[in-house]
Amino acid sequence: MSPDTNTTNTKLCPVCGTRLNESAERCLVCGTELGEIGENKKNADVRVKRLPEIKLSLPAALGLLALFLTLGAVVIFLILKPSDTADIEMGDTTPLVGSATPSPTITLTPTVTLTATQAPTWTPLPPLEYTVNAGDSCVDVAAFFGVSVQSIILENNLSADCVLFEGQPLLIPQPTPTASPQPTSTLSEAEKTEVACETINYTVVENDTLSFIADTYDVSMATIRDYNALLNDTVFEGQTLIIPLCLREPTPGPTPTATPLPPYPGPNLLLPADGDSFMGEAASITLQWASVGELDANEAYAVTITDLTSEDNRTITEYVTNTSFIVPGSFLLEHDQPHIFSWSVYIVRQVGTEEDVENWISAGDSSEERVFSWFNPSTGSSTNN
Repeated sequence: MSPDTNTTNTKLCPVCGTRLNESAERCLVCGTELGEIGENKKNADVRVKRLPEIKLSLPAALGLLALFLTLGAVVIFLILKPSDTADIEMGDTTPLVGSATPSPTITLTPTVTLTATQAPTWTPLPPLEYTVNAGDSCVDVAAFFGVSVQSIILENNLSADCVLFEGQPLLIPQPTPTASPQPTSTLSEAEKTEVACETINYTVVENDTLSFIADTYDVSMATIRDYNALLNDTVFEGQTLIIPLCLREPTPGPTPTATPLPPYPGPNLLLPADGDSFMGEAASITLQWASVGELDANEAYAVTITDLTSEDNRTITEYVTNTSFIVPGSFLLEHDQPHIFSWSVYIVRQVGTEEDVENWISAGDSSEERVFSWFNPSTGSSTNN
């Protein structure tokens, strides 16, 4: 086969290799402008517009491919994701037809702050009005209304002997109710034990052993191990151990002596006033004093009364837990002259009983000593002190 004779009248584009007419000045494919190409091809002026070249390494190309795939997956997920705006509180706003859907507004619920409940307070009650009847005494009125004689004396500005007369108006103070204690959080038995237990922190030093630490603080190895959640008896330098001192093993020895309680002060005597006189066979003499505080179950007030006019200074002592005592009628003897009695009060503490006899010891100072007189007009004439 003979060669193609048309090749002598054509030329090739030096950029894309397209075969063109010999007289073509521009490549019809890539648009390259062709200069005159003669027989001397090295002098041919070929003006070429080169396209931008981007060279990527294989790892960079794979990274770009992975990025494009990820972006595509995110876009598809957002398109296919169902709308959940109905579950978000939107208020009363209704979007207009054809307008853009407003972004949902998320309402945050404020945190509730707990406020401590205030303890109830009580307003003092106004005093009651009472008119004294014939034969009334301060003791009778106080007992009827359930108040102390001293409160009636203070409310009505009476004298210490609290003398009343028929038709006298009195103001009776009402006791102020005591507010109930507020409820407190209740701890479990384990929490109570943990809170009440005294502990110390001990840092293990070189050459320490669990046995040595247990002997030092008189706490068993098992107790220290359980209290610190140790798996075995091994300890290491710098380790901090909690030593429960409340679980120390008792050390044999003499029984400790109980610490005596501090003595009570002498009670303040209220009624009758020093030197008061009483008359009549049916006279009721009530001794009253101020409380020194709340007494224990084995404590009481010892009231001592002595007949100073008797030959042997006859004396009686009675133990009571309240702050008043009525002198027994049997102790008031009939004579032709007034009897003078002295009385005082102090605190006693019961230490035991022997053959049904209570044993009391003094637990404080004695009060001042006061005197009063009693006279029965039917047996003689009265004399003043």
